[in-house]
Amino acid sequence: MNQIDIKRDTDFIDGLETSLEQEGPFSAWDLFQMNYQAALTTMAPSFDGLKALEYLPQMEFMDHQISSAKQVMEDMNGRAILADEVGLGKTIEAGLILKEYMLRGLVKKALIIVPASLVNQWANELNEKFYIPAVTFRKSHPWDQYDVIITSIDTAKRSPHREQILEQDYDFLLVDEAHKLKNHKTKNYDFVKSIKKKYCLLLTATPVQNRLVEIFNLVSILKPGHLGDYDTFLKQYGKDRKTIGQDGYLKQLIQKVMIRNTRQTAKFDTIKRKIETVWVDFTEEENNVYSQLENMTEMLPAFSKITLLRELCSSREACYLSLKKMMEDKEKEEWIRPVTEEIEQLPQHVKAAKVVDLINQIGDEKVIIFTEYRATQFYLQWYLKENGITSVPYRGGFNKGKKDWMKQLFENHAQVLIATEAGGEGINLQFCNHLINYDLPWNPMRLEQRIGRIHRYGQERDVHIYNLAIRGTVEEHIMTLLYEKINLFEQVIGNLDSILAELDINDIESEIQTIFSESASAGEAKIKLENLSSVIKMTHDEAAQEEEHYGN
Repeated sequence: MNQIDIKRDTDFIDGLETSLEQEGPFSAWDLFQMNYQAALTTMAPSFDGLKALEYLPQMEFMDHQISSAKQVMEDMNGRAILADEVGLGKTIEAGLILKEYMLRGLVKKALIIVPASLVNQWANELNEKFYIPAVTFRKSHPWDQYDVIITSIDTAKRSPHREQILEQDYDFLLVDEAHKLKNHKTKNYDFVKSIKKKYCLLLTATPVQNRLVEIFNLVSILKPGHLGDYDTFLKQYGKDRKTIGQDGYLKQLIQKVMIRNTRQTAKFDTIKRKIETVWVDFTEEENNVYSQLENMTEMLPAFSKITLLRELCSSREACYLSLKKMMEDKEKEEWIRPVTEEIEQLPQHVKAAKVVDLINQIGDEKVIIFTEYRATQFYLQWYLKENGITSVPYRGGFNKGKKDWMKQLFENHAQVLIATEAGGEGINLQFCNHLINYDLPWNPMRLEQRIGRIHRYGQERDVHIYNLAIRGTVEEHIMTLLYEKINLFEQVIGNLDSILAELDINDIESEIQTIFSESASAGEAKIKLENLSSVIKMTHDEAAQEEEHYGN
């Protein structure tokens, strides 16, 4: 064995001996006491508990947020997937963990990668709530000169930023909406996995969306090798998501790196969801146009017909624009033109009139309206203005600065925010507690995203959800057979992803579209939808009984 050469540093000892022999000079006792007390203040006597709570007295943390932060630090060595349901405060948990590590002197340099639309929101939350001096990336901000920097994945992965980031040694890496890294064959995945980091948090409300291997990929960013290698994992566990629940050892391995709080387990029930279905009837003129579109079986593909029916249930404008686009095909122009001419003569949409009634009943409270179509968004903004109601739009085409501006206008000036699906992710609207689903999405998970904008951490009042549907239309089928029959609004939606995996259904929206496109009539589609909802409800009930029987 090679001899280890130990060199002693004698400068301090020699200096101390000299001072003792000459009886000085010594530091003043007061200065020594001050230095000692400062050391005691910054020193943590143990690694248990959260020191950060003492420094954030203005924050009111929920029990599950504190326990999650402690679990990440004490049991997971700072590498974890935070997979709470939408609205339970994953951002708050992550901020608390980062603050704790910074107070303990374990983190100085941190990189936070979030969707572009949320960069400013993250910066505001970290600075204002946690007093963490985080900056958003600008061209004038060199990557190596700022300790805590927030950026989007699209910016970070581009040259020269990519090369500069990969040169850094980060103490802490955080990735929000981490389910977007589920595919290990993408450049985004390779880039994030290559970043040098000591601690790492991945935030996602949907850690497994379709295939079991997605969780393997996420865990491999945190702890390479924790679940073995890719080929062995696939061979042993396959691709079926329900394997997690069936294989005790795999479940245990994943629980070592993932925390998932649900509304039920987090005791989030102090804020109630008050759900109201609002039925609307078409006028005779609207009904005639709807019937014409419904009878265009031979001329239109099934999917196109269903899309037009859904659009007419939303607004004349949405349907009209789609038909005008179809008329660019000269062969279709002849039989489409009469329908467009009838749409031009329709009165104001009955659903829009109902929305005005609802807002007037609600009073001066803030209201968010969700629609599926941009044309409907424009129409609603005009119609509300005609009725003396102020509103602002919010949609995916806006850059992050404009989105922030729209949110501020809504909070401080306008009564209504009219959002397309882009408003279903990221934006926090706890100051609002009324939500109108003008158009119901066919994917209930998107509905949960919408409701999560107001039914979330920080909401202090019960939330009111109004779901509009037109009788005798495709909307009635979706409302009664998909939502109301299996009570998706209140109980099943949180478990829907696991239920669909059990039924081998990857995407419920595609499943519903297939039902309509393969049905010869509305009656046949209704029967198939009835069967789908019955199977979902039965699977949910069986899972609930099994959970109760085995005590989780």
